[in-house]
Amino acid sequence: MSDREAYEQKLQAKLDEWQAEIDKLRARAKGAEADARIDREKEAARLEARREEVRQKLQEMREASDDAWEDVKAGAERAWDSLSESFEKARSRFK
Repeated sequence: MSDREAYEQKLQAKLDEWQAEIDKLRARAKGAEADARIDREKEAARLEARREEVRQKLQEMREASDDAWEDVKAGAERAWDSLSESFEKARSRFK
């Protein structure tokens, strides 16, 4: 397996993990009080949008030529870092 394939698989696994976290947040939102439910749903929607950005970057990586792959990877890593930071903030707010 090439480094490129391994990186793409790692990113896909993390996307799957983040989707599970978003699903958990939404499940907790259903049982929360009205104000908390609204906040959690908004946060879940924001995280879902960021996750979609990373998924799109992953798709771009899969379609990129070998020459362009490094540039696309850099964009994916920036999106990944942003999403990771958002998840950490959400975790700390909704524990």
